Amino acid sequence: MAGGPGGDAFGDMPFVIGAGVNQDRDLIVMTQRGTLYAQPNLACPELDRFNAEAVGLRYDAPSTGRRLVRATKQCRDRLAGEGIDLSAYNTTENAADFADLRKALGIHRWNVYGYSYGTDLGLTYLRRHPQGIRSLAIDSVVPPQIVSLPWTWDSAQEGIDTIFAACAAQPACRTRYPNLSRTLTQQVRRLEAHPLTVTAEPPAGGAPVKVVLDGGALVNLLVGNAVPAVDVPAALDELAHGNPDRFARARAAGATPVVGEFAYGLTQSVACSEWVPGYSQADLLAAGRRAFPGWPDSVLAQAPQLPFQHEACRVWNVPDRTAVTRVTTVSNVPSLVLSGTFDAKTGALWGAYAARTLFRSTTVLIPGIGHWVVPQSPCAASVLTSFLTRPTAPDTRCVAGLTPKPFTIVPALEKS
Repeated sequence: MAGGPGGDAFGDMPFVIGAGVNQDRDLIVMTQRGTLYAQPNLACPELDRFNAEAVGLRYDAPSTGRRLVRATKQCRDRLAGEGIDLSAYNTTENAADFADLRKALGIHRWNVYGYSYGTDLGLTYLRRHPQGIRSLAIDSVVPPQIVSLPWTWDSAQEGIDTIFAACAAQPACRTRYPNLSRTLTQQVRRLEAHPLTVTAEPPAGGAPVKVVLDGGALVNLLVGNAVPAVDVPAALDELAHGNPDRFARARAAGATPVVGEFAYGLTQSVACSEWVPGYSQADLLAAGRRAFPGWPDSVLAQAPQLPFQHEACRVWNVPDRTAVTRVTTVSNVPSLVLSGTFDAKTGALWGAYAARTLFRSTTVLIPGIGHWVVPQSPCAASVLTSFLTRPTAPDTRCVAGLTPKPFTIVPALEKS
């Protein structure tokens, strides 16, 4: 079960196969309703084009929000004009599709693996259709009973703070980059007050593009793991000394999306019916202030990775489904709960939170890894394959010796 919502599950196959899950068993991959190759496909080229332009705009400026909402409405109007019922694209129906697939294939029992939004989907599937599920493995956990826009600030705080704590635990990093939390706050405030406009070459190559770095852009690059965690202290230090190159290149990556690959229509239908309702913009701002006191309100008013989502949902206009989706999954089905300590999208604590009511669960925390653990950690991959063989007694011994990789140390720079 892929993430997003809206990601292409087929595109994820090399990562899952690379983890070895199909060494001695069949691997079944199904794209979720509305995603690439599905009919209908809820791609939004309008939003792809906006995202390409947005790297050259202030991340959290009201004018940027208006452009995002305009592109969202254009996509919604086009899809609705084609007769597509956007309210039918939700986690409840998504889970039912997987239950139907198992029956259609005549499979008595199978194991289920999902990451990111796929964990929200997997837990909903387990709750609503437990028949035939031998085991459930969830990686980078989004608990359906808790996910909301304010929740994103809790995860951002946990992931970023854990990266800084890991630097402080390495003598070379601690000595070279003291007070990273203060440095980040200073840079968020500075860039929000005086955004940088620079030219940067996208990491994948191509012509250099104009990039704007304001406080919101900086925060979302960190949350999105756009700069590798091992480079974050160095990148922040360089930024503080007048060299924004690492962050600028990471921002430039958004200038070259594959148009039509990601199903933003599914993203909006799920977010607007299940994640946004019930919490106001004031609730979101309050959560941001709790997580990062001292940051500008203009940054904290936008949920990490989901800016201007309240406004977008007003034009997307799908019914509130929280009464049937914000429900805790309680189960005795053997479960594996995987989290990375550096995950700022779905904080590691939420894996343990979801596991409290999965009574036959094994919770595994992988140090120094960010979002979507299995492809990044050979240990996590071996734990997963062991779990598939023995769901109630997976071999987790490799975890004990793991520590975060050494952080990048660069020569000290004079402040420009």
